[in-house]
Amino acid sequence: MGNCLTCFKEPTQTALDNSTQNCHKEEMTEARLFPAPSHVPASSAPSETIISNGNHLSAPPELTTAISRFYPPSRRTHSKSAPAMGITESKPSETKLTALFDQYKDENEDSILAEGIEQLCQDLQVSPDDFKILVLAWKLNAEQMCRFTRSEFVNGLKVIRADSIKSIQSRLPELVSEVEKNDEQFKDLYRFTFRFGLDSASGQRILPRDMAMVLWRLVFTIREPPILNRWLNFLETYQMIRGIPKDTWNMFLNFSEHVGNDLSCYDDNEAWPSLFDDFVEYENDQANQNISKDKEKDCDDLLIAKD
Repeated sequence: MGNCLTCFKEPTQTALDNSTQNCHKEEMTEARLFPAPSHVPASSAPSETIISNGNHLSAPPELTTAISRFYPPSRRTHSKSAPAMGITESKPSETKLTALFDQYKDENEDSILAEGIEQLCQDLQVSPDDFKILVLAWKLNAEQMCRFTRSEFVNGLKVIRADSIKSIQSRLPELVSEVEKNDEQFKDLYRFTFRFGLDSASGQRILPRDMAMVLWRLVFTIREPPILNRWLNFLETYQMIRGIPKDTWNMFLNFSEHVGNDLSCYDDNEAWPSLFDDFVEYENDQANQNISKDKEKDCDDLLIAKD
């Protein structure tokens, strides 16, 4: 995944953000709860755009690849690392939580922003693009990337029973273990990840394809479905696919569990998003090509043997 998650910035809202209205197979109510950092469109947009519901739209004027890190390098001149106090066995201390938040909050805003989050990650000895940080953001109920508000931070740490760096370090592996074992918790984390990746500033409702791919890799750090790499390869191969709507994101979890390792359980009569039909067709074409190549090789080997 590289060093950090990728942020994308979209200066203006494109037609993609309204395109899910026309979906035939993908009828789900949009509910934006956790928007996220800005997104940057990629630099060589095709003349025609296909989003995951199969609709053809005019492509945005440009879509640039990700150029900024999930948590940008710190520009602080002085570190404000928090003291590593003891693990919290009882009710977290409001005083300690307030002091801990103040260690990382921005000088001009009552929130922990990208620089403070990077420092927090350093003190936790966890990379900003680590799955544990996604779990932490989920537990804090963070509304967007690169920002923890005071209420999110304080109330979220109360929920996980932590009020110090040491107690957060102790709880993170436990939280990861819990979500790995619990189906409902993982489903909640999975759906949170889509909302977390959206750009709240522009009212975005569709994840840019590149951001969606990054977040799929991240959230499937655990419970990775066997078809994940083939799915991501398909998305990368078809550059005309520019966005992933919420219903496609949500249904991929069910799809990956339903179709099996070899897609043998796939039924195109079921109400899957059209992008899944395209994926299965692509995989079948690839399999047929491989069979043809194997047959050609067998024939060549037989001719050589006869000679």
